[in-house]
Amino acid sequence: MLKDLVLKNRSYRRFYQDEKISRDILISLIDLARQTPSAANLQPLRYYISNEREENEKIFSCLKWAGYLSDWDGPKEGEKPSAYIVVLADKENSAYAPFDTGIVSQTILLAAVEKDFGGCIVGSVNKEKLSDLFHFPRNLEIMLVIALGKPKEKVVLEEVKNENIEYWRDENQVHHVPKRKLREVILNFGKK
Repeated sequence: MLKDLVLKNRSYRRFYQDEKISRDILISLIDLARQTPSAANLQPLRYYISNEREENEKIFSCLKWAGYLSDWDGPKEGEKPSAYIVVLADKENSAYAPFDTGIVSQTILLAAVEKDFGGCIVGSVNKEKLSDLFHFPRNLEIMLVIALGKPKEKVVLEEVKNENIEYWRDENQVHHVPKRKLREVILNFGKK
C-alpha cells in the first residue's frame, strides 16, 4: 500500500554498508523514475549509478550530512551507503528540472523502500568536485545525490513542538523527525 511505503520512507543516514545493492536493482530504480511525469515532457534528467566501494568513497567525499546534527560528520565506516544515484540535468533543457528532480527522487526512494532498502536525498554536495572526479559532461548540472542502502537506524515521526522542526537523535541513536499537524498545513482545514 502506498501509505505504508510513504511512512517507511524516511531520510536514512546510516546503513549496513556491506549489504550491497546490485547494479540491476539500481537500473530498475532509474527505469521506474524515467517513466514518471516530466514537465513539458522535456525529460532533462540523467543519472550516474554507483555501487562499487571505490566510486562510493569518491561520492561520499563530496557530501555533507544532516545539517541539524552539528556534532555529527556523517556515517562512519561500516555505516556508509552501499550505493548512490547522482541526478543530473541537461543545462540547456532544464527550466523545469527541479520539479522533475523531486518527482524522480521520491519515486526512487519509494521503490527502494519496496525492495527493503532506504535512502537519503543529499542536496549538500560539492558539485564541482564531484563533477570533476567523474568527468561528467559540462552540459550536465548535478541536481542532488541519492544515498541508498539497507537502513541501520530507526527513524520516528513526532509532532512539531514550539515551532521547532529540527530533527535530532536521542541517547539510543533513534532519529526523531518533527512533522507539522495536518490542520497546520491545510489552510482551510476547519471549513466544511
